[in-house]
Amino acid sequence: MNRINKLLLIVFILPLFISLKCNEPKNKEITKENTSEQKEKKDTTQESLTGLQKLIKAYPNFLEKAEGNKIYWKDGTVMNYDDGKEKTHDERLENADIEDMMRDKYVVEINGDWKPEVNYEPGRIRYEPFFEKMYGNSQSSVTKNLTTINWFGTSVQVTTINNVDKKLIAIMEDLNKLPEKYHKYFKKTAGTFNYRKIAGTDRYSTHSYGIAIDINTEYSDYWQWDKSMKYKNRIPIEVAEVFEKHGFIWGAKWYHYDTMHFEYRPELLQ
Repeated sequence: MNRINKLLLIVFILPLFISLKCNEPKNKEITKENTSEQKEKKDTTQESLTGLQKLIKAYPNFLEKAEGNKIYWKDGTVMNYDDGKEKTHDERLENADIEDMMRDKYVVEINGDWKPEVNYEPGRIRYEPFFEKMYGNSQSSVTKNLTTINWFGTSVQVTTINNVDKKLIAIMEDLNKLPEKYHKYFKKTAGTFNYRKIAGTDRYSTHSYGIAIDINTEYSDYWQWDKSMKYKNRIPIEVAEVFEKHGFIWGAKWYHYDTMHFEYRPELLQ
């Protein structure tokens, strides 16, 4: 090939090569953006499915299946998972749907410096009809499923539904295995079943369903006692880990902290 032909080839090929190279990053960028959008949509869908699946796994004696936006109970009751409304934290607290109560991922492993972020409330936000359906929607309907257990020398009432009574007995056995220095935190109890609304609200406490226990208030902290909302906790993590092992979540992991409080919420520990 002579010099002239080579020059002509360069003149025609080089612009084409430059054009292709210029377009390539743009195409990659568009592809990357599309992939990110698809991944975001997939993650959102998966998050909803995961919440539904956790509920089915946690309560197999009551829940039949989950399809689309519905939860099907074994007795034929159907509940919506997501009401489709965007809500503030306070609106979620006062008017939750099932999706709202499953939104915050409960953190199990924490260190001594950990503290919850503002309005991080896994378990504190609850859809009451779900728990009323399972444990009872009146004092009499809850009471008929209660039994008495001995909590380190104190007789307390808890529900037999979901074997909560048996789980608390197993918790006592495991707590007893902890070194003696931990025993002062849990051997005294501030109560279990108490059919009541949470102070200053129209929401029922989970104590109303017989699925909650408060331990020794002498070493406990509660956000209502400290209006500054400065996070405090004196209950050792080792004690909480025993409760969590058996399906109970810990109120110390809420922004509005209640460090004495444990309640049976296995759906958040899946």
